[in-house]
Amino acid sequence: MTLLDGAIILLAGIAAGIINVVAGAGTLITFPVLLALGVPPITANVSNTVGLVPASVAGAVGYRRELATQWRPVAAMALFSAVGGVAGGLLLLVLPGEFFTGVVPFLLLLAALLSAIQPRVARFVRRRSTAVPAGTASQAATPGTAQPDARTATPDTRPLTLGLIIGVLATGVYGGYFGAAQGVVLLALLGILWSTDLHRANGAKNVLAGVANLVSAIIFITSGTVDWRIALLIGVGSAAGGWLGARIGRRLPAPVLRTILVLVAVIAAVVLFVT
Repeated sequence: MTLLDGAIILLAGIAAGIINVVAGAGTLITFPVLLALGVPPITANVSNTVGLVPASVAGAVGYRRELATQWRPVAAMALFSAVGGVAGGLLLLVLPGEFFTGVVPFLLLLAALLSAIQPRVARFVRRRSTAVPAGTASQAATPGTAQPDARTATPDTRPLTLGLIIGVLATGVYGGYFGAAQGVVLLALLGILWSTDLHRANGAKNVLAGVANLVSAIIFITSGTVDWRIALLIGVGSAAGGWLGARIGRRLPAPVLRTILVLVAVIAAVVLFVT
């Protein structure tokens, strides 16, 4: 690795940290950059996963206020996200490298699509947030009716469902295996099936994605497949980017950032298809 390569990776990590705060898909920056620098796909993926752990932890801690009354359901979901992350990480190491190389372009296109439709999902969630769930008032007014746990159930946050748990488990597998735009998937899933409070859903998203990222990173570390120079550069860069993103991210034009994400993912996918 040359000094220029190291500087490029560090800058990509900073950009990923900022974008993770704004759009939740920073891997779409770091992963294609590593591929462009000639890093093998699996090494790029595992080193990127390990490098993004500090940013994931910082993002989860940063939303602790929004989750103050919701740690019980979030912890339950985090358990399934961890199981999925372990499964995804093991799949990456067990399946032939050619399989990952072949499937990555399709995963990048999927991530690009999810990033592109994120505004539509957000608008749908906001429209739903204006309506109080049916039955809430009647349950409160009917004597003898079992009341929801005041610590977890609110007019805009519903109890966990089997469909939500399965969805969290599946996104954990995806996050452990590849992870690009996992946050976008989680935000859509949580916003539709759990909480229409976007700040609360985003906080839970950071926790669940962070857990899947952490457990898969532990697996990759024990496997000896991590390039620690890359992981360290991305870790320092993404932590700094996350700090910056929390302060300036909302001032940047989100459509421009989203367009960059989509273009980077599509270009990377095309390059992999033709090489």
